[in-house]
Amino acid sequence: MRVAIFAETFLPKWDGVANTVCHLLDYLAAEGHESLMIAPEGAPERYADTPILGRPCFALPWYPALRLVAPRPNLGIEIHDFRPDIVHLVNPALLGVAGLRRAREANVPVVASYHTDLPGYLDKYNLTAFRDFVWNYFRWVHNQADLNLCPTRTIKRQLEEQGFERMEIWGRGVDSRRFNPAKRSREWRERLSAGHPGAPLLVYVGRLAIEKRVDVLRTVMADLPEVRLAIVGDGPERAGLEALFAGTNTVFTGLLRGDDLACAYAAGDIFVFPGENETFGNVVLEAMASGLPALVAAHSGLKDHTHNGHNGYQFEPGNGAQLATLVRWLLIDAAYRDRLARNALAYAREMTWQRNLDGLMGHYEQLVEARRGRSAPAWRPGPDEAAAAGELTLERLLGRGA
Repeated sequence: MRVAIFAETFLPKWDGVANTVCHLLDYLAAEGHESLMIAPEGAPERYADTPILGRPCFALPWYPALRLVAPRPNLGIEIHDFRPDIVHLVNPALLGVAGLRRAREANVPVVASYHTDLPGYLDKYNLTAFRDFVWNYFRWVHNQADLNLCPTRTIKRQLEEQGFERMEIWGRGVDSRRFNPAKRSREWRERLSAGHPGAPLLVYVGRLAIEKRVDVLRTVMADLPEVRLAIVGDGPERAGLEALFAGTNTVFTGLLRGDDLACAYAAGDIFVFPGENETFGNVVLEAMASGLPALVAAHSGLKDHTHNGHNGYQFEPGNGAQLATLVRWLLIDAAYRDRLARNALAYAREMTWQRNLDGLMGHYEQLVEARRGRSAPAWRPGPDEAAAAGELTLERLLGRGA
């Protein structure tokens, strides 16, 4: 199969979206499929067997990590020479609209996958006034796809309530060969506990940004001074968080990748994740695969794979005192904590990327087969969505207009 991918987010930015796309490209290469990807400039020219065409992009002032490809008339036209069987739009925004146009011109089906709760982020950045506009725009884009994919049942319900159509679940996987309890070592335990390997060690992994709510962990450190915390990751809030956690038993490691990241997970006792706007949370699966029970905010896609009393617990979003109570309980009852850890490990080992991506390929094949022998409709806005989407201007998107 020939797959054209329009990825709104990719390397060098490393997050759950880039992680998922990298696994997809590895899978396509391993299974003998041909692929071409268009992404923001700065990406490598090739990943696995996929050529990547980087295109000029700009960053949102209020969320500089998000780089959007600048619209232009011939954007994405290269896929006509590639002759794809299907087009996959990853987190479609501006580049996704170009992908829609090219797919309709080529008369091939379109899959759009939803990865990021950008409307939810707006609340964290005091941009709530734009939320309805953003929902209207995303609905307009997604509802022109032949199939829309999202990572969890929780997010599927949320999107369907917002009027998204033709929704199916495409979950995520974890590499249990890389992330596993065998990576536990005294060296990493010493490093992450600042030389106190016998103390209880909590681990957080993720971007240091407002929407991740890492500040909630400060209450835990105040209530449980004997506990050590390793904050793994980097981002725009790092300096502020270092100031907030000054005087506590907290180590900031910066961004870790590969085996270093796997060793950091495995060194801990409990994984804590207070982010409230996750559509899935790859880091939670990675922590479980490393043998850690997970304590997560009960507000997002994390709820689908963190089961209370089985492989971890959910706590009320933003409630640091409740999280501290859960941590204290699991530290007191080591046998119970170990049972949660074993269940977490067993759960994660069932969540393989191979099975996950085999399912995605099944969706591709069904759409290609259904398209044979019939024509696709011309690309155009729907009557109700056009009015909302028609208000989109670069100035509004950049936050320079109301």
